[in-house]
Amino acid sequence: MSQDKRAVLIVLDSVGCGELPDAAKFGDEGSHTLGHIAQTVEGFDMPHMKALGLGNIPGLEDLGGGVDVAGAGFGKMVEVSQGKDTATGHWEFVGLIMEDPFKTYPNGFDEDIIKEFCEAIGVDGVLGNKAASGTVIIQELGEEHIRTGKPIVYTSADPVFQIAAHEDVVPLETLYEWCKIAYDIVIPRGQSRVIARPFVGEFPNFTRTANRKDLALPPVRETALDALSSAGVEVTGVGKISNIYAGQGVHHSFHTHDNAEGMAITKTCVEEDRKGLIFTNLVDFDMKFGHRRNPEGYANALEEFDAWLPSFMETLQDGDLLIITADHGNDPTYKGTDHTREYVPVIALVKGQTGHADLGVRETFADVGATIADFFGVKWEIGTSFLPEL
Repeated sequence: MSQDKRAVLIVLDSVGCGELPDAAKFGDEGSHTLGHIAQTVEGFDMPHMKALGLGNIPGLEDLGGGVDVAGAGFGKMVEVSQGKDTATGHWEFVGLIMEDPFKTYPNGFDEDIIKEFCEAIGVDGVLGNKAASGTVIIQELGEEHIRTGKPIVYTSADPVFQIAAHEDVVPLETLYEWCKIAYDIVIPRGQSRVIARPFVGEFPNFTRTANRKDLALPPVRETALDALSSAGVEVTGVGKISNIYAGQGVHHSFHTHDNAEGMAITKTCVEEDRKGLIFTNLVDFDMKFGHRRNPEGYANALEEFDAWLPSFMETLQDGDLLIITADHGNDPTYKGTDHTREYVPVIALVKGQTGHADLGVRETFADVGATIADFFGVKWEIGTSFLPEL
């Protein structure tokens, strides 16, 4: 076991690569995030990811074809867990497979939930109570919130209960206390997180502040992150990684505002020779473009990542492991605003080695955690490592 090695796991949030066999069960038949972006956005290209083997993955022919010799191992993975949200996908990466999905509320929370919440915090109602964009709903309801003092409650495609409040109307400590109360109400009903979403300003220039606070359900069993931690391997989370795991198994955390900051921090971690696992989530694909059904914006974000990739790979040292994958789909050309049940791509390499294997169709996202544990020499039995194929 080596604590002085480095692995980098980058999750391109929602970059799916074609409907899973059970997609119809989730209402997602025909979805294909990457394929439909390539079909819809003229000139879309990811040359550096294609050089690594992205276009060689079955189902991604619309990217312009594969290469004769890929620069990395390439394949796609099946999500075994019964869900298509961020927490479910990330938990499966580290060996926690969910047979019962988290519950989402696309039409707003049930009346009994809202009633119990209002009684517990002493208000006579909430505003919103629907699935919405956080930036949009504060513009829509911010003035009424200031006038009435009622909290703005909303959800998303994820199983999450979010509370927005103006910092001049509801003190932060009060908002955080409301979130603690909500946690005890909604987590037993199948939610994975409660999020405080404070904002400031005046209409129409309301802006969210950096005082967001997440209360997340911790992983319900030991994960590969716990195994790494027990073996002395440091885990650094970039983006919302620490929130997803409620800090469990994550030693250091860098929160980010967007993909650009996430990519910059990830690169800095390597340049500063940080060891262990660097685990990054790049959320803009999902949050800014998938849910908002914006294929052009999604394509631009993918091309920005692709353009950044060569300079990042130059900072890696020989022997470093790099894995690039996704946690679910969010087809920006599909109906509605929800995530989509899809395969996810996986690109993997050990720098300085020539492995460019076809990794095939992996039976579970858990192969990612198994590969990372194998790389560090840590015993872990859930999933199948593809490290030998690299």
